[in-house]
Amino acid sequence: MQWTPDGYVAVVTMFNYQQFRHIGAPGWQLGWTWAKKEVIWSMVGAQTTEQGDCSKFKGNTPHCCKKDPTIVDLLPGTPYNMQIANCCKAGVINTFNQDPANAASSFQISVGLAGTTNKTVKVPKNFTLKTPGPGYTCGRAIVGRPTKFFTSDGRRATQALMTWNVTCTYSQFLAQKTPSCCVSLSSFYNDTIVNCPTCSCGCQNPSGSNCVNEDSPNLQSAIDGPGKWTGQPLVQCTSHMCPIRIHWHVKLNYKEYWRVKITITNFNFRMNYTQWNLVVQHPNFDNITQLFSFNYKPLTPYGGGINDTAMFWGVKFYNDLLMQAGKLGNVQSELLLRKDSQAFTFEKGWAFPRRVYFNGDNCVMPSPENYPWLPNASPLTKQPLTLPLLVFWVVLATLLAYA
Repeated sequence: MQWTPDGYVAVVTMFNYQQFRHIGAPGWQLGWTWAKKEVIWSMVGAQTTEQGDCSKFKGNTPHCCKKDPTIVDLLPGTPYNMQIANCCKAGVINTFNQDPANAASSFQISVGLAGTTNKTVKVPKNFTLKTPGPGYTCGRAIVGRPTKFFTSDGRRATQALMTWNVTCTYSQFLAQKTPSCCVSLSSFYNDTIVNCPTCSCGCQNPSGSNCVNEDSPNLQSAIDGPGKWTGQPLVQCTSHMCPIRIHWHVKLNYKEYWRVKITITNFNFRMNYTQWNLVVQHPNFDNITQLFSFNYKPLTPYGGGINDTAMFWGVKFYNDLLMQAGKLGNVQSELLLRKDSQAFTFEKGWAFPRRVYFNGDNCVMPSPENYPWLPNASPLTKQPLTLPLLVFWVVLATLLAYA
């Protein structure tokens, strides 16, 4: 934004362009490696996690002297003289779909020993973004067109002296070795409850030390133990071992409508999921008639002609916070959908979702042959038993005739 006697003042802004993946608590950590011997004199709206060795400076001491600083956001309630626009949200960045006003995070940084012209300033290298933990891979910084800023009346534009752009992409496979959520199914026409597949998100080790039971006397010490501040989950001991389970229940059948109940349960004792979201793919989502206690937005990844993907999230100040494991660790809602006479059926698992994502992570679905089936249908073929029985008796009669 401006030059200083030994460097420059810059504003760093992170935009979240992902439709349904946000950066939740405990927030982002941004890092890079300086190209020369730069130092950070001061920061507004953020801070470094370590100061580093500043012993060579006499008088004024820099905010950070590390070659590879790590930046974190400030907390809400920070004094106003330490804030700038879009800062101080504890590192939480929402999605544009849920909360466009909070889909960016900014801070101001004063850099020294950096050069004072466009030719002497060097771009930092090796950008990293942790949220927390791995998952994001950042490209190199590219010098782009200087950012322009318009006055409130729109009649004058000023521009930055230099602008660098860095793009970071996310991979669920880099973030964790195992999935983070699973799906269970049930229906009104079958007493069978299809649980999440066993070991969906990993298995218990023989000693059971990678999970904890709700009634364990050591629960609180385990919650406060190693991994508390790293975002590492502490899951309840279950057959699936997932931090999150989504349950889809086909509840009622009307003449022109059918009703579904969705329940999201948190089995993670260490995590409250703020601003959670759920993305579900189902062919009947183009006929959602009414939704109870969730927000809803249609997603059209295949173009405007196909509307089979929906995004759900909580109502602000009501259920937008998914509490940690326990009695309050669930949120739920019901959907009312109009039937499409040409496509609607309860056979062959049509009433159940095709894909489910929680906070952008792909959830493990049960195997299709285990789906709840209609009372007069085979669990394997989902076809009426009349024809197979008829074939059976014909074959048996033929064998008896030749015996």
